[in-house]
Amino acid sequence: MTITLTALENQLAALKQEAIQAIATTDNLPHLEELRIAYLGKKGQLSKVLGGLGKLDAADRPRIGATANEVKEALQTELDRKRNDLQRLQIQAQLAAETLDVTMPAVYRPQGRRHPINSTIDRVVDIFVGLGYTLAQGPEMETDYYNFEALNTPADHPARDMQDTFYLPDGNLLRTHTSSVQIRYMEENEPPVRIIAPGRCYRRDTVDATHAAVFHQIEILAVDEGLTFTDLKGTVKEFIAQMFGDDLPIRFRASYFPFTEPSAEVDVQWRGRWLEVLGCGMVDPNVLKAVGYDPEVYTGFAAGFGVERFAMVLHQIDDIRRLYSSDLRFLRQF
Repeated sequence: MTITLTALENQLAALKQEAIQAIATTDNLPHLEELRIAYLGKKGQLSKVLGGLGKLDAADRPRIGATANEVKEALQTELDRKRNDLQRLQIQAQLAAETLDVTMPAVYRPQGRRHPINSTIDRVVDIFVGLGYTLAQGPEMETDYYNFEALNTPADHPARDMQDTFYLPDGNLLRTHTSSVQIRYMEENEPPVRIIAPGRCYRRDTVDATHAAVFHQIEILAVDEGLTFTDLKGTVKEFIAQMFGDDLPIRFRASYFPFTEPSAEVDVQWRGRWLEVLGCGMVDPNVLKAVGYDPEVYTGFAAGFGVERFAMVLHQIDDIRRLYSSDLRFLRQF
């Protein structure tokens, strides 16, 4: 069967119109790819139409070839344009589905902060470690020996009345100070000794604005040959200067503690009034004997203070109970 030039031109024109209409109406990329293969693929409709070239006169073939190329280029242009449009619509739809509204409030996760008690302990420890002291710790449940007797406070000593103690059914007690750590450390270590002992303590105090049944205390101890009260004063003054400031007036007042002799209390002038901040003294020879140190060779000094008192002064807190209230309005200030 002979195929005429006009017949092939009509087929190519009809193919072009049909393909352009199909491309224009498709709405997804997979279907668009199917149309490309159906019209322009190796076995597509354009190839089938061009299969009739061999039945044309040789003079007419270049004309049909040029027309076929024009149809192919037109369809390819439409395919590319449609692909770009569909890809753009696909991206817009994805952006609309995944868009974040940056003006919306984020999920709030409060940042953790150090409690004023912990920050005060860390600050004191940093100061004394810088002065060459070693951190030491001991148990909160103690024996009568470590809490009282080894600290020159026998059973009938009136100083025991100064500390209303929590006694346990097994005969032990909750330590009333961290001085017991000094005894345990000296029993296991030979002089020279320089330690700082922070920890929780317990006393049967009536809870009010300045007292708590559970509180934190820090004690320091130094034992070596030739230590004097002058060394104690110098250490305390350096600590107070680093803690509160160089220009803070300080005074030492004579006092009494069973495990130090002589003993003193230290006041600082804070905001126009004298404030007691710590107790101190030279280690009593009986305490040195209790741990096997020779008081004829070694001397030492010790000092202790309440962490809560320092935290209240540093942060201008008016009531010790605020430190244990777990009130977020209070804690967020630090």
